[in-house]
Amino acid sequence: MNSKKINSPLHLNRLGKSGIMVTELGLGGIPIMRLSGDEARLVIRHCFELGIRFFDTAHVYGDSEEKLGEALAPFRDQVVIATKVWARGGKGAADELAMSLNRLRTNYIDLIQCHNISKQEDLEKVMGTGGAYEALAEAKAKGQVGAIGFSSHNPDIAAKGCRLGKFATLQFPFNFIENDPLEKVFPAAHEQGMGIIAMKPLGGGLLERADLCFRFLQEYPEVVPIPGIQSMDEIDEIISFYQDRRPLSQGDWEKIREIRGELGTRFCHRCEYCMPCEQGVQIPGVLLVKTQVRRFGYKEVVAMAEDRIATVENCVGCGECIERCPYGLPIPDMLQECLEIYQKFLSTRGSGS
Repeated sequence: MNSKKINSPLHLNRLGKSGIMVTELGLGGIPIMRLSGDEARLVIRHCFELGIRFFDTAHVYGDSEEKLGEALAPFRDQVVIATKVWARGGKGAADELAMSLNRLRTNYIDLIQCHNISKQEDLEKVMGTGGAYEALAEAKAKGQVGAIGFSSHNPDIAAKGCRLGKFATLQFPFNFIENDPLEKVFPAAHEQGMGIIAMKPLGGGLLERADLCFRFLQEYPEVVPIPGIQSMDEIDEIISFYQDRRPLSQGDWEKIREIRGELGTRFCHRCEYCMPCEQGVQIPGVLLVKTQVRRFGYKEVVAMAEDRIATVENCVGCGECIERCPYGLPIPDMLQECLEIYQKFLSTRGSGS
């Protein structure tokens, strides 16, 4: 990335042993696939104008790569672009990398990441002979790739991946309700001098208090959060917490503890790896009901949840969603719990509420 001085409240930090300099706040590229091309261009360039120079995406995020590539083309030498390959084998990884280069309108990727290495078998395939890592290392030697990292949702596998000493960066969920990485994962990354990227800084949309989320993350300057952004208002609000920096107050910590207590340990992380459900159950939408009934009125909850809750009756308890869930959540049981919560909400609130 061009080292031109940024007129922004954001600091530039070194992303571990990758040597890449990134802004302390990046952009996560999932939500922009919901926007039109013109809307996405405006949001991405607004982020650039605010000083963000780190943009993360993946070829499985719909047309996110195309939108980022088009919007950032005039500023390519001023930004760091990270994307991902899903394939575990070398041939597939090489093909996906070539596709990403084309979509992103560039001849090199600053950071390529092996996507969601959350199972032992995936780690072994990626690192084995003819695996994805081998192909990415060849691409790095050719100058197509600046650094190689990986993402994960499994703390044990993430720690194993870090300790291999092969990867420059780790991308992992981190926020004030998912802070297990501080003990289980980040020490292994620090031992290897790896850069750390925090996905889901807002709990995958579960956490409403953006001020608490980003003031919490500012306590860990070695971690680079990449919130998913789909509007200029969203990034304006987040940037304001970097313009007006302050540590978390006692009242802030009390609120964080309150939110942690409300959510407990069994909650949907909104990664959507459980989807699609062959039976048509809208799993992530149903699992939001638990928080929606606390936050909204009768009419709002019904409008948001009625159609989704209706799909619970399609669940046959096959367990495929449990196998896909990186967090091992007992999803069929949680679906039934949310159905009961919704039905109780209807009976106690009534249509006249």
